Amino acid sequence: MRMEDMVLVSVDDHITEPGDIYDRQLSGEALASAPKLRIKPDGTNFWEYQGLKIPSVALNAVVGRPREEYGMEPTSLDQLRAGCFDVHARIDDMDVNGIAASLNFPSFAGIDGSLFLGAPDKAQALVHLRAYNDWHIDEWCGAYPGRFIPCGILPLWDPEAMAAEVRRLADKGCHAVSFNDNPTMRGLPSIHNDAWEPFWRAVTERGTTICLHIGVGNTSPHPSMESPIEVNIATMPMSVAFGAADWFNLAALKRHPTMKIALSESGIGWIPYLLERADYSNEQHRAWTHSGTYLGNQKPSDVFRRHFTSCFIDDAYGLRNLDLIGEDNVCYEVDYPHSDTPWPNAPEVLWKSIQHLSDEQIDKITHRNAMRDYSFDPFAHAPRSELTVAALRAKAEAKGVDTSVKSVAGGAAPLAAGEMQRLVTSGDIVAMFAKHADAA
Repeated sequence: MRMEDMVLVSVDDHITEPGDIYDRQLSGEALASAPKLRIKPDGTNFWEYQGLKIPSVALNAVVGRPREEYGMEPTSLDQLRAGCFDVHARIDDMDVNGIAASLNFPSFAGIDGSLFLGAPDKAQALVHLRAYNDWHIDEWCGAYPGRFIPCGILPLWDPEAMAAEVRRLADKGCHAVSFNDNPTMRGLPSIHNDAWEPFWRAVTERGTTICLHIGVGNTSPHPSMESPIEVNIATMPMSVAFGAADWFNLAALKRHPTMKIALSESGIGWIPYLLERADYSNEQHRAWTHSGTYLGNQKPSDVFRRHFTSCFIDDAYGLRNLDLIGEDNVCYEVDYPHSDTPWPNAPEVLWKSIQHLSDEQIDKITHRNAMRDYSFDPFAHAPRSELTVAALRAKAEAKGVDTSVKSVAGGAAPLAAGEMQRLVTSGDIVAMFAKHADAA
């Protein structure tokens, strides 16, 4: 296989939502009370809902900007590349990046729908959460059938309502939902609590995959407020291991042997050691921990290979150890428009790490595993020949899609004579978040 022949499906990307998402979904009081995109006096945007104010954070949507301008300050939509919020421009950006299809997580609503969980009026929140899902499926994904994998958010405060929404979404062709890897961080029961049983039952019955996105519940630590922020950024994928080990020991998986769980924006290089360590710990300790009550004769690594997939942006180490992870347990992601995205050079970055694999393994990782897990078939809408890297880039070239880097902030102020660049620390970032949350 050549790089140009690959079919790439990204299972982790993001939307910076436009302000009109409810305009065609709701009317009357439901529309009047829906979340609103506001503009502050300085021209930056924030969302307002039931007394809550959610700032727009720039690092979530820096694609196409100079790296020197990456940061955490809020921005307005007109400072962002249009593909962040406009579905037609997103398709252009997918084409120029050779991406056949994409699964998109929310931004202002919270990756796990936490905005609605925190809203005081839960009846109203349920109306607006469902309308968000309808916009996502009918307008965003529906604008280009076969190019997007729909993913819903759920009313986390009510497992019965979650189950109902899972079924409603499945009837609309959506077989992915976003959940929290550690709901106790939201003041909810742990995943080991029987409260979630209606949810487990619904996703299993409908063949829906539970997506556990990095940083939603368990987060990578800040060793100190003086630590350079790159310490936190570099360890983010490893923080997924903490939650993954918890889910490997979920008793509900024994009751629901076909439940599917995706670790989103997670990386894969850490998986071989975690599986090795989990199996060793299980062998050494199961006699007194009684883990056999839910694992039976399985090892944690068996649970992973039966129930889980993970995904990667650029993970040469993990791909060199694919046999220890499982070629059926890995998917690909681009993470557009976040700061880690390799756009518009995703195929080139991927090919450096993947060309030692067989054509069958490449196909599994780049699209077939995603098609299986999300009940998604892009080839029902277009033949493979039209969805390869080469074919999509030819479309983008014919359109003249511009990929040039564009400054929107003017860059940092020049240093004064003798002034040294100052490291950005964890404390700086925490303070920025607090400042902008208060300002919104």
